[in-house]
Amino acid sequence: MAKAVKKEQSTITGFNIDDKDLAILKLLQHNARITVKEISDKIHLSTTPVHERIKRMEEAGVIKQYATLVDHSKVKKGLMVICYVSLRQHSKNAGIKFIKLIQSLPEITECYSISGEFDFMLKVMAENMDAYYDFHVNKLSQEENVGHVQSVFVMGVIKQTHVLVH
Repeated sequence: MAKAVKKEQSTITGFNIDDKDLAILKLLQHNARITVKEISDKIHLSTTPVHERIKRMEEAGVIKQYATLVDHSKVKKGLMVICYVSLRQHSKNAGIKFIKLIQSLPEITECYSISGEFDFMLKVMAENMDAYYDFHVNKLSQEENVGHVQSVFVMGVIKQTHVLVH
C-alpha cells in the first residue's frame, strides 16, 4: 500500500504556494529573463502549466515586478546613505504629505516606516557628498514637517540580495 506524499505548501495571504511554485520563484529570482521553456526543463513540468503558474503568481501579487539590478557605482551613484527621519507632527495628513514627498524624490530608493526614535528609514543614493548635501539641504529638509534627520554613510556593502525564496 503506497503512502500519500504531502506536498510542501505554504499560504501567503490566502494564496497557496506549492513546491513547483517555489521552484519557479527561485529560478526567476536568480534570473528574471529565464524563459518558460528553460524553467519547464529545470522543474520537469511542461511549458503551459509553468506559464499558468507564473501568470497566477503575478495576478495574485506574489510576483510584484521584474527588475534589473544595477551596480550603483557604475552609474554615478557611488554614495549610499541611510537616513533616519523623525517628523514633527504625526497626524494622518502630515504623514501622507511626507510620503508623497518621499515618492517624488528619485534619490530615495527605499523607504521604511519604522518604530523607535525615528519614524522612517530612507536609503538614499547620490553621486557624491556634494550631491547628498544638496539633496539633504534643498529637498529633504525643506519639508516643514521633518523634525530630525540622522545620516549614516555606508562604507561598504557586505550583503545585498533580493532573494526571498531559498
